[in-house]
Amino acid sequence: MMKIQLIRNAALWLEYGGVTFLIDPMLSEQGVNPPIVNTENDRRNPLVPLPGPVQQWLAPDALLVTHLHQDHWDAAAVSLLPHDLPLLCQEGNQEQIAEQGFSNITVVSDHEPLTFQGVTLTRIGGQHGTGSIGALMGKVSGFIFRAEGEPVLYLAGDTIWCEEVKQALDGHSPEIIIVNAGGARFVTGGHITMDDQDVVDICRYAPAAFVIAVHMDAINHCLVTRELLKARLERENLLERVALPRDGEWVNHNY
Repeated sequence: MMKIQLIRNAALWLEYGGVTFLIDPMLSEQGVNPPIVNTENDRRNPLVPLPGPVQQWLAPDALLVTHLHQDHWDAAAVSLLPHDLPLLCQEGNQEQIAEQGFSNITVVSDHEPLTFQGVTLTRIGGQHGTGSIGALMGKVSGFIFRAEGEPVLYLAGDTIWCEEVKQALDGHSPEIIIVNAGGARFVTGGHITMDDQDVVDICRYAPAAFVIAVHMDAINHCLVTRELLKARLERENLLERVALPRDGEWVNHNY
């Protein structure tokens, strides 16, 4: 049975189809990294500590890295995680990860699914912002998970509400959707991860799905907090459809 733990930010521990995945590990201690540049405040990252000893997350069956921004794959993760762990990534990131010393890398192709120990992953595109900022943010990925006896899971990754997300919902009908909902943004330009309106839109577009919102209250340019999102979802009568886990919390839902 699927189990999901939010570690912090976008870092997740996923038990799915008998396989344990560590997703987008940001394992730095609180405040060791500078603020994201060109943002509204100068708070150092991560804003909060890990919710427990890091050792408990260092031996998954596989690592899944959606993209290489430091709030998803940081120097602490590179240092702490065993370099022979199976690591799954998007096309174009494998060279840099190999240069960091990892030796067991598998690319999830843009064009065909990958099956890992009975779990099938399909890469989904996204838009990490719009216009020139979106272009600078580079390629990002989400993933559809499928396995015998498990609900269809869509890990959306660092994207806003966009055509690629709609196509994933139309084509795969996920029962569970994990969204990065911090509304990250710079001083100029629009948001680069889902904000409260995007979460409302995805709930309305996929009314049968249960949504898990993460990537909040951990990085200085994520301006949509859990409290803000909770208040918006209450006003929209959507709160029962969305989990807002705290760091370290397991999401319990009758899938």
